[in-house]
Amino acid sequence: MARLAQTAGLTDVQQEIVSTVRDFVDKEIIPVATELEHRDEYPQQIVDGLRELGLFGLMIPEEYGGLGESLLTYALCVEEIARGWMSVSGIINTHFIVAYMLKQHGTQEQKDHFLPRMAAGDIRGAFSMSEPALGSDVSAISSKAVKDGDEYVLTGQKMWLTNGGTSSLVAVLVRSDEGHPEGTAPHKSMTTFLVEKEPGFGEVRPGLTIPGKIEKMGYKGVDTTELIMDGLRIPADRVLGGVTGRGFYQMMDGVEVGRVNVAARGCGVAQRAFELGVQYAQQRHTFGKPIAQHQAIQFKLAEMATKVEAAHAMMVNAARKKDSGQRNDLEAGMAKYLASEYCKEVVEDAFRIHGGYGFSKEYEIERLYREAPMLLIGEGTAEIQKMIIGRRLLEEYRFQG
Repeated sequence: MARLAQTAGLTDVQQEIVSTVRDFVDKEIIPVATELEHRDEYPQQIVDGLRELGLFGLMIPEEYGGLGESLLTYALCVEEIARGWMSVSGIINTHFIVAYMLKQHGTQEQKDHFLPRMAAGDIRGAFSMSEPALGSDVSAISSKAVKDGDEYVLTGQKMWLTNGGTSSLVAVLVRSDEGHPEGTAPHKSMTTFLVEKEPGFGEVRPGLTIPGKIEKMGYKGVDTTELIMDGLRIPADRVLGGVTGRGFYQMMDGVEVGRVNVAARGCGVAQRAFELGVQYAQQRHTFGKPIAQHQAIQFKLAEMATKVEAAHAMMVNAARKKDSGQRNDLEAGMAKYLASEYCKEVVEDAFRIHGGYGFSKEYEIERLYREAPMLLIGEGTAEIQKMIIGRRLLEEYRFQG
């Protein structure tokens, strides 16, 4: 099938990697995704296959056993994986946010200790900012770390951890008032801790509990959990970067990578919805001809394809901006906002094209219809993205009068 969302200027290596992932998705993910999703079953066989392909080390530097590829290559792979099943892309995403934060901000000892095993897939990463009463206001974090000799004692409850159960390393953002006098801006008194744990649920190390999977409307298969810290002791050498008070900036740097990822997921889900819609429109007959020959359906397909193209172009631009070393919060915010909104619209149009059959669990579009809403809130809501975009635009176009 001819494909939308082609990317110009890729190297031969990038093309080979993306092509390999696309073949894997077509053969190993799409045929089983809906069945596994309906059972809310963790896709262990798929994850093992991605590990064999080296995907867990895709962006980790070669010196640590990874492939040393760019954010763009990673985003294009995520786009393909999400086209097959969005939950699998979530398993990869949180792992790479933690690996990226370690690569950019970790001490040499932390990089040497974690990155080779993360590249091999022996350590799986998760990261944790949100809390039950937090929402989008990261400055309101109430979980705390208190210095006690050569350790910190962490207390608090975190929420919405993707890979919370299956991960063995969690980057946790908490408030750490030590060394930061009263009145310090909230974002300057936060620290990221690298918390090692056993995979699973219940008490996974002394003082740390993963209660169980949160039941969700969509985005099933992948485990989404809470994290409860009650007297959790963490050595001081597990402060990311070795210095307290830098956690907010470290997390925001990682979230920029995450927002490109969410944009790529939106592109992948939208592509799959378009494929399903255009295929069904040529198979379904009404009034003596395929519904694809009705002008109303052709208009809908044209709008869907245009949205897929536009979202892909913005996602690629945001990834390339980050790869160039430039600030990309504006581009990442725009890409995440547009791709998630367009994804929702394209999925709904494909759902409408399917008519009553779109409401049946026998058809794949039903799964996509439940998955798309997560992209509207993951890595920051549309409203948060518009705040970021608006502020950055005012910086760029400051009126001199």
